[in-house]
Amino acid sequence: MAAYRIAVFASGTGSNFQALVDAQRRGALHGGEITLLVSDKPMAPVVQRARDAGIDVFLFQPKDYSSREDYEQEILTELERREVDLIVLAGYMRLLTSVLVEPYSGRMINIHPSLLPAFVGKDAVGQALQYGVKTTGVTVHYVDGGMDTGPVIAQRALDILPEDDQESLTKRIHSVEQQLYPEVVSWFAQGQVRLNGRHVSLKRT
Repeated sequence: MAAYRIAVFASGTGSNFQALVDAQRRGALHGGEITLLVSDKPMAPVVQRARDAGIDVFLFQPKDYSSREDYEQEILTELERREVDLIVLAGYMRLLTSVLVEPYSGRMINIHPSLLPAFVGKDAVGQALQYGVKTTGVTVHYVDGGMDTGPVIAQRALDILPEDDQESLTKRIHSVEQQLYPEVVSWFAQGQVRLNGRHVSLKRT
């Protein structure tokens, strides 16, 4: 059986990228294979993580292009050349246009550090702490072109402890992300995810 090809988009340290790589190494992606890292930050630590793992890297600098659409078209050409099945956003800090979103509709996912639709956008952890909620968590969702508005695939809740601050809560949320994201990606690799409107179900094999 042909591998299920995955491209990961990331801009930062790459902790979720590394969790996916580690899952692949132990066979936990169930046929999923990370074939490409796409990054807009040539010096980001995630780039070295990819090289250490022997994964190809596509680097670009947005300032070299006249528009987002221009560099996304170049990315799309690379994805299509490699026959990428799934795009996984893992700390990719750029908004996407229809150039990428439309061809990969239903095949592009993101992870967000809250229980969507609560606390969308930047600093979801800080938003949760400021609001005073008692429970937050992690959401994996489809990308639909809006700000964290795509259909929810999976969520995992996390209690906010009385002693939590931004640093401690962020650390615990990252731990949950690194468990949940590889699990969800493995569902896609196994063809288990079904999308009907805004409702996502799993077809267990």
